[in-house]
Amino acid sequence: MSSRMAKLIAGRLLVALATLLFVSFVVFGATQLLPGDVAQAILGQSATPEAVAGLRTALGLDQPALQRFVAWLGGLLTGDAGVSLVSRQPIGDLVWTRLSKSLTLAGIVAAVSVPIALLLGITTAVWRNSPYDRVVSLLTISVVSVPEFLVATLAVLVFAVHLHWLPALSFLPPSATPLQFVRAVAMPVMALSFVVVAQMARMTRAAMIEALKSPYVEMAVLKGASPARIVLRHALPNTIGAVANAVALSLSYLLGGVIIVETIFNYPGIAKLMVDSVSMRDMPVVQACAIVFCAVYLLLVTLADIVAIVSNPRLRHP
Repeated sequence: MSSRMAKLIAGRLLVALATLLFVSFVVFGATQLLPGDVAQAILGQSATPEAVAGLRTALGLDQPALQRFVAWLGGLLTGDAGVSLVSRQPIGDLVWTRLSKSLTLAGIVAAVSVPIALLLGITTAVWRNSPYDRVVSLLTISVVSVPEFLVATLAVLVFAVHLHWLPALSFLPPSATPLQFVRAVAMPVMALSFVVVAQMARMTRAAMIEALKSPYVEMAVLKGASPARIVLRHALPNTIGAVANAVALSLSYLLGGVIIVETIFNYPGIAKLMVDSVSMRDMPVVQACAIVFCAVYLLLVTLADIVAIVSNPRLRHP
């Protein structure tokens, strides 16, 4: 690894850490501006002001916001996200239990979406302006323009209400069989995969077309290289950075789409935990979930940047 490459990678990591620190400040400040009071939500509307004030003191909510932010950030840095104000359970346990389910769902979506999207993106770039390219482009544009909540609702209407093939809610009992698991996650995966495949395929197609127009590909064509060799040996390796960014940006879409999909299908993931915590005004849990979402997004983008740096031949061979 060249010194320039190492400096670029270190710079990307420092930017990611600084961004996460800034986001933590924004997340904490934004949750403080949300209306409602967890003490009032716990005690109910009939509670007296004295009882509400006493519970706020017991929960430490009467302390200055800056003092609570410093204590919260220090806990995060030491791996202690605190305790839920509603359930009084460790937030780390709550988040990890739900995060593992969301990561399982995201992993299945990635395993389904990435190969299909790369295949569509590469083939449409190779056969650009053909009827196949026009049909795929029309379909991807149509899918991108459809919001995920509409895809999820249509899936429920078709596969659960009319056909009765799949359950409307993603209920996973502890002793679920593989078939029950597949049936439970089928519609959430379907709803998330549609837009991810469309976005990733369009970005991959653009990257491949740019590579196929490059001088080194034209030279390979003049030398009589076969179409397969041109794509696999010359074009595709030089689009790794752009394709990695396309994959990362498309998968980061899951962070927004999963909130809607988990809510619609009642999937017990971290997004559903965040939505439930907002309704209960359990702000420490909301803050922890938001930080997890931001950290995952920064991780995806940073990894894509590192892949682009490592795959750059001018940096590999100084």
